Amino acid sequence: MSEELDDLLPPVEYITDAYKGAGKLTGKRVLITGGDSGIGRAVALHMAREGARVAILYHEDAESAEETRSGIEAEGAEALILQGDTGTPADCAATVAAVVEAWGGIDVLVNNAGMQKPYHNQSEISDADWQKHFDVNMNGIFHTTRAALDHMSEGASIINTTSVNAYVGNAALVPYTATKGAIVGYTRALALDLLDRGIRVNQVAPGPVATEIQLVFKNFDKKMLKEMSSPMGRLGQPRELGPAYVFLACQDSSFVTGQTLHVNGGMIANG
Repeated sequence: MSEELDDLLPPVEYITDAYKGAGKLTGKRVLITGGDSGIGRAVALHMAREGARVAILYHEDAESAEETRSGIEAEGAEALILQGDTGTPADCAATVAAVVEAWGGIDVLVNNAGMQKPYHNQSEISDADWQKHFDVNMNGIFHTTRAALDHMSEGASIINTTSVNAYVGNAALVPYTATKGAIVGYTRALALDLLDRGIRVNQVAPGPVATEIQLVFKNFDKKMLKEMSSPMGRLGQPRELGPAYVFLACQDSSFVTGQTLHVNGGMIANG
């Protein structure tokens, strides 16, 4: 399954026949924010192949959301497609409520929705832009998680999407990088807070991946977009991230909490 994004980015690959489901998430109820495209769609399809029921929250792109629905259902899984803005607390709560109404609870929460915008210098960053980054990328995680925890029980898993930028920095993405650093701290603290409840909290830190979010560089610095790569000499594919989320969602990772999986093509993050 692939999708053309731009002549400067390779076709997107969400899942391949080489990934064999093994029933690792059979019957699990999954909610993925930002699940309509990119890494979120890859996670949705991999978890569907593992037998989960998958709900996704999308912001604006209804066409992409419906494509994801079709992909989930093609895996023989039940899909729930919800529209909302993670930057709005009421939308986070309403999303959780819709999943609970449909399926009675949540077993896996994947906080993946995010935005990024590049800047040449700090004077270009408006107060509104700074706040929007935190509302969507960090505050949305808090509000969605707080609402979901009322409907999660022992054995449940929360997986947040941070970024390699939280560990190595990015001069053009200061607000985005700041939010991703906040996610790292939140993940580690929440993991300790939920130990007594038996709910695990982890995060995935992707490196440069061929997704729609990278297209913000097209009108900022095409050279940066063209040269974006990992030490492996290429961008990662969303399909290469999906299995990491499956691992953290299922009982294969029963002794893993408060940790980060770095899927970045060889960028040494030391975190």
